[in-house]
Amino acid sequence: MKNYAAEFFGTFWLVFGGCGSAIFAAGIPELGIGYAGVALAFGLTVLTMAYAVGHISGGHFNPAVSFGLFAGGRFDGKQLFPYIISQLLGAIAAAGILYFIAKGNADFVIDNTKAGAFASNGYGAFSPHGYSMLSALLIEFVLTAFFIIVILGATDKFANGKFAGIAIGLALTLIHLISIPITNTSVNPARSTSQAIFVGGEPLIQLWLFWVAPITGAIVGGLIYKTLLQKEENLV
Repeated sequence: MKNYAAEFFGTFWLVFGGCGSAIFAAGIPELGIGYAGVALAFGLTVLTMAYAVGHISGGHFNPAVSFGLFAGGRFDGKQLFPYIISQLLGAIAAAGILYFIAKGNADFVIDNTKAGAFASNGYGAFSPHGYSMLSALLIEFVLTAFFIIVILGATDKFANGKFAGIAIGLALTLIHLISIPITNTSVNPARSTSQAIFVGGEPLIQLWLFWVAPITGAIVGGLIYKTLLQKEENLV
């Protein structure tokens, strides 16, 4: 249960910090943090929780990461379902608290006809800058694949594990710097689900892409690392 609790709190912090920064701090004229600030916030959530609870659960905080680590031979498939449930519950709990905090502002409203409402992900008219479904599929697939490669490489027994959290957090920051304009950045089905539930409408209908693309990308990334990049014992 400690593993599942760690995944719950880690994913909660990722959504609360990353999506919270997008909802509350990104759009303030002149003083707002903008895309770069949101990207950094997401990276910092993973970096901090990797050191806080990563030693307990492995620090996935993301269903795609769990699938990728399974494909890479680093995670027991029997734990996939309970890990994903824990991640989803943590993400939804964080989104719920963000929603009730936001309601404290009289001007707050979720307009599910606009891209990025309540930090949701989307494509086409619901992409922050109008990118197509194919563009969204490709960017989410490629970035999640590389995210898994970074995670597997940084946590490899031949790597310097003390700095793994920094590498992974910076990788997620870079991922957001690249793709916020395209999809508002998912690479994490739990993060996408939690926001889409509160937004509803088209962002909820488009949620399928933010499960399919990150998970398939993660599996491919895991297989690439395992078959092409992982150092074998007899080669040391």
